[in-house]
Amino acid sequence: MERKIITTGDGSKTIQISDWDEQYHSKHGAVQEAYHVFIKHGLSLFFGKNIHILEIGFGTGLNALITRMESKKNPTEITYRGVEAYPVSPEELEQLNYISELKAEEFRSDFEKMHTAPWENDVRISENFLLKKEQKFFADIDDENVFDLVYFDAFGARVQPELWTEDIFSKMYRAMKKDGVLVTYAAKGSVRRAMLAVGFEVERLPGPPGKREMLRAKK
Repeated sequence: MERKIITTGDGSKTIQISDWDEQYHSKHGAVQEAYHVFIKHGLSLFFGKNIHILEIGFGTGLNALITRMESKKNPTEITYRGVEAYPVSPEELEQLNYISELKAEEFRSDFEKMHTAPWENDVRISENFLLKKEQKFFADIDDENVFDLVYFDAFGARVQPELWTEDIFSKMYRAMKKDGVLVTYAAKGSVRRAMLAVGFEVERLPGPPGKREMLRAKK
């Protein structure tokens, strides 16, 4: 499928899958969406703690980068697992502008280390940020009682409905600790019902720019 780099509404870039008319991040603003969904309504609940994060869809590494930045601003010990079936290419990464848009030059080496880190290995990105990337399908996740926070950032249900099913959310539920939180940009009724069916408590929250609502689930 054809892939191209596009500029989103806040000036930050993302990757678009042309055949699907689907982007890795919101076309209204990649950085804005990451902060609103995953930091404001997810990570901020755990500032100052020692937590394990699972990201469903490591993709461009934007969420991991911003999480690393926030972990320094609000001292937090983070063990980060990023799952991705189809890694982004080095050529695509070179065209992304997150460091300049975030004015995050001091984190450039960390961001590069995230992407050059070997898959399936624990890699120390900084003193308080340990990363492990796993190249596999989300359906193959089999962890139990490990994660405090899940960033559910898969492609939308419109193009990949199989990623938003009771089976997948059951795996998320098992992988999370009690009182763990899952956040996603999605707000479809079918997604909410699938979460409820496997045992999550689910709330609707105001969405990022361009979206009316998003979902947050608690175990």
